[in-house]
Amino acid sequence: MKFVHIADMHFDSPFVNLSDKDILGDLRRLEQRKVFKKIIDYIKENKIEYLFISGDLYEHKYIKLSTIEYINNLFKEIPNTKIFIAPGNHDPYIKNSYYNKFNWNQNVKIFNSEIEKIEDGDICIYGYGFNDFYCTNCGIEQLQIEEPNKINILVIHGTLDGASIEEKQYNSISSKILKDKKFDYVALGHIHKADYSTNLVYPGSTISLGFDELGEHGMIVGNLEKEKVQTEFVPLDEETFKEIEIDVTEIISKEELIEKINAIEINNNEYAKIILIGKRNFEINTYDLLKYITEERIIKIKNHTKIAYNLEKIANENTLRGIFAKKMLEKINQPNQTEEEKEIIEKSIEIGMEALE
Repeated sequence: MKFVHIADMHFDSPFVNLSDKDILGDLRRLEQRKVFKKIIDYIKENKIEYLFISGDLYEHKYIKLSTIEYINNLFKEIPNTKIFIAPGNHDPYIKNSYYNKFNWNQNVKIFNSEIEKIEDGDICIYGYGFNDFYCTNCGIEQLQIEEPNKINILVIHGTLDGASIEEKQYNSISSKILKDKKFDYVALGHIHKADYSTNLVYPGSTISLGFDELGEHGMIVGNLEKEKVQTEFVPLDEETFKEIEIDVTEIISKEELIEKINAIEINNNEYAKIILIGKRNFEINTYDLLKYITEERIIKIKNHTKIAYNLEKIANENTLRGIFAKKMLEKINQPNQTEEEKEIIEKSIEIGMEALE
């Protein structure tokens, strides 16, 4: 049997933390549609029999009816492909979800919070879907494969071997238990990085959702026989994200920094985040900097620099600067400060030092 496995599309994601430029969210939402159309075209051209969607197809809080209709109309283009959807924590099967209230095409099966088995000849497809934004026990331990001689597949959203408190809230599943169940293929979702080294497979997010998801993104294409699975990762996202570090230690002015950033060459299929490091010699306002960046592919600037002032040395001066430095040292060394509080203190030091020079 030939199949395509995707997860974590996150249709209509707001992309609020992706960029400091407003338009990029709209561009990435258009890219979501473009990539999904490529998946459907691939399925048509290659006569793929099954499409597994392992959760987070869309964002429940933001999804528009027009987007659901767009998805479903594409499903209508592949009537001979059986589509199985296991809702995740971002698109749970709840009362007011489109999984529940929308009239999906007849080739679509949406699983809910009761583990269900669908038989299709010599293939058995099991599935489970979130019925809330959290899941701590899907009941997979109690599942017994009823027909082990058939091809058995599980479609589910969750975290393999989740150890932290947060991971356990998103359907932590023991990989040992899954292997002991002897599924021929487990179509997983939730982890945004592809992992297809075993038959417990994460395809990763279909397109990159930001700078914490560097590298290629796409789908898993597979051919499955009993106790034999062949998988291939097929890249789909035409845009990639990269991070570039700039050490500002030797840069003495905002103008020089702007010139250095504008000199960076970015490829047309890349979005770049500039990370400023080192010791800064002047106050840096990243939002102000971005106004002067001519390269449109630079969409974010992060300031990870430290102040260049030697406060301990200045505090020994018998001057107003020395008194100010001593007071600020007391503040900056206070325990249990948040990163935001430290940043405010550092900016206060810069402004104060410049005023006292």
